[in-house]
Amino acid sequence: MTDRAYFISDLHLGSSTEPNSLVLIKFLGSFHGLDQITHLFLLGDIFDLWIANHDYFKKKYAPIVNELIRLRNIGVKIHYFEGNHDLYLEHFFGHELGFKIYRKADNFLILGYRVRVEHGDQMNPYDYGYRFLRWFLRTYLMEWLAPRLPEWCVVWLGQRMSKVSRRYTSKMKAISEENTQKVIHKHAKRVWRKNPFDIMVSGHMHMLFDTKLLVGEETVGEIARVVNLGAWFDRARVFTITSGLIGFRDLN
Repeated sequence: MTDRAYFISDLHLGSSTEPNSLVLIKFLGSFHGLDQITHLFLLGDIFDLWIANHDYFKKKYAPIVNELIRLRNIGVKIHYFEGNHDLYLEHFFGHELGFKIYRKADNFLILGYRVRVEHGDQMNPYDYGYRFLRWFLRTYLMEWLAPRLPEWCVVWLGQRMSKVSRRYTSKMKAISEENTQKVIHKHAKRVWRKNPFDIMVSGHMHMLFDTKLLVGEETVGEIARVVNLGAWFDRARVFTITSGLIGFRDLN
């Protein structure tokens, strides 16, 4: 069976009825077998807020979750990378739904390509404020508290943590596209030296691009493809790795 992989991130959905949610539901509903899709990669911040396994979020986003369950039931492998707005996903998406949950980058072999996948919130080593926030949100205390706090408290705290996260990341996202691309390219070169890849797919930066980058030793001249998925604020796009297309597909 030939792999057919699709990648999305940074939809920041606030309800299941807003326009981008309907686009996503239609997109997911268009697949009916493994001859169309084998892997779905969710690279974080799919929802503007999702914390642990609280019923509030399950009910709020039920139409989307139901489509994901349907894909799982036909054999699609769903890989969900935690972002900075969707946290502690193992409780529901992992244990209950059987999706594979990731908290850091991982590597895959798709159609013979070595593919590195990550949310992208660790690409800037000098963003000390956000890195501290990320560490704090993943401490044992926060991990233990998240599913046990009353829902009203989780939603209230989550909304405020989401605002703090936006504040810490807004500086990076506000700088020029050229500088943002430099940060991502430096990160790509740095991690390639540790574990070489052919394609790197990331999100978080809200900047859509697909570039070729000289990695490794310059005398060797190996080229890697570096992709950032952007966000769905302007247009809904997915990145695909299939036998027919390696690139972006417009859903609007």
